[in-house]
Amino acid sequence: MSTYSTEHVKYLKKVRKRKLLIYITQILICLIFFLIWEFLSSKKIINSFLFSSPKNILNTIKTLVISNNFLNHILITLYEILISTILSFGIGFIISSILWKNKFLAKVFDPYLTILNSLPKVALGPLIIIWFGASINSIIVMSLMISLFITIINLYNYFINTNKNYIILLKSMNAKKIDIYKKVILKSNLKNIISTLKINVSMNLIGVIMGELLVSKQGLGFLIMYASQVFNINLVITSVFILGLISSILYYLIEFLEKKIH
Repeated sequence: MSTYSTEHVKYLKKVRKRKLLIYITQILICLIFFLIWEFLSSKKIINSFLFSSPKNILNTIKTLVISNNFLNHILITLYEILISTILSFGIGFIISSILWKNKFLAKVFDPYLTILNSLPKVALGPLIIIWFGASINSIIVMSLMISLFITIINLYNYFINTNKNYIILLKSMNAKKIDIYKKVILKSNLKNIISTLKINVSMNLIGVIMGELLVSKQGLGFLIMYASQVFNINLVITSVFILGLISSILYYLIEFLEKKIH
């Protein structure tokens, strides 16, 4: 026997229908976009040599699979994104926690974080290659440069803007700072931490591709650079399309994690 009232059951059904409608609409938008794209290309309304087409993308993927390069390039890029995300989010979380605990350090490093976050990272590319070599190390560092500072700034701002009433209540009970951190700061900001992770993953994806464009001989960034040099538009757009798929999958994985935590 259900413990929910009739009104609550109706409300839950309405929420589920709304979510389903949102997903269906999202899928339809993608399908309509690709159908229009293919139609315009097949009817020569747009130049398929310059803009490619869904059919050409599928043929390019088939060629990459046959040549045994497709999965390797994807796995290399995914590995670099994973390592970059673990490092940048882990380091960012630790530093933002330290800054929350120590207001003096937070005031000292506040302008430096803002300046470092606003630096044009691509301009530092040649220096990164010189310092860390033309290898995966440079790609990881480039990705860290792009994602780390924004992660620190976001998490720190979430921490310091936590509801002060909860903190005052625990302080009145003589709670230690570590208890306030665990029971108030972390628990109150769990959703914000997950949101920051979403941003972190997207920033790391951008950083990894930028790094691969500079130094890599493998990965989707390398494919984009190589394809642009030989003017293979189909391969460029196919690589960008795959990046979009990877980005979507990572986003929904984190969203799934968020739902499990809550």
